[in-house]
Amino acid sequence: MQFTLRKLRLAFSPGTAVAVALATACAASSAALPQFTFNPAAVGLNGASITADNILISNYSTASIDPGGTFTQSGYLPITGFQLGGTALTPAGLNADFGMYIAYTGAGTTTVNDPATTFNFGNFTSLTYTLYGYNGTATFGITGIVPTETAAGEVALASGTLISGNVLTIPTGGGTFSPSANAMLTVALDAPAFFGSPDPFYAVALTAFSNTPSQVEGFAGGFLIRQGGGSLNFAPVPEPSSAAMLLCGLAVAGFMYRRRSSGEQR
Repeated sequence: MQFTLRKLRLAFSPGTAVAVALATACAASSAALPQFTFNPAAVGLNGASITADNILISNYSTASIDPGGTFTQSGYLPITGFQLGGTALTPAGLNADFGMYIAYTGAGTTTVNDPATTFNFGNFTSLTYTLYGYNGTATFGITGIVPTETAAGEVALASGTLISGNVLTIPTGGGTFSPSANAMLTVALDAPAFFGSPDPFYAVALTAFSNTPSQVEGFAGGFLIRQGGGSLNFAPVPEPSSAAMLLCGLAVAGFMYRRRSSGEQR
């Protein structure tokens, strides 16, 4: 699973070399993503069969954080495309004749430093989602601080709950920050005919989201993400190597944060 830390500016130094080594180890340990096939027509959706290994997702979400560090997060994640072996795929009719999106809600705990100046790390304690399909077009956005969607006649395709997950905010300069989130989730098929292969289908979904400062808007007690980005792929079981990849990017950032904090205390 790929993990991107955007705008993490590192000056070249021995400490940076260690961080680069960590990132290289992460990349080296990644394997080819498992392929899957979706059959939209099998559940009445106006789309052809899709074979891919990665799902590209946009992000319209709101995160609220209380002074003690407990957060809640919810939103809509419309599917914008697919990949197979690193090559982009756009199925005919996607987001014109039919579409798909994920609705989710989550909660957890995090540190409560000023995100514009200091890294924050946290964990999900709960996360639930449903993958929907629909015919026609739909719009996604945020009204005030509430995520919105306009799809009609949705079909529930799959749902699941949290296995493990993490959140991170990275200060990016000029009073801005970049939030990221990663999660490992169960997969329960609500419309089995949609999932053409493998059979039985994968038991685990892996997600990774990273957002640039231009996609983030702060408000009193939290922030919203408007048209951020991420990916979703699948695995047969929650293998230890998958869990390690889920946390690997956070380890790089954590190392640099600890090193910087140590330097500030000298």
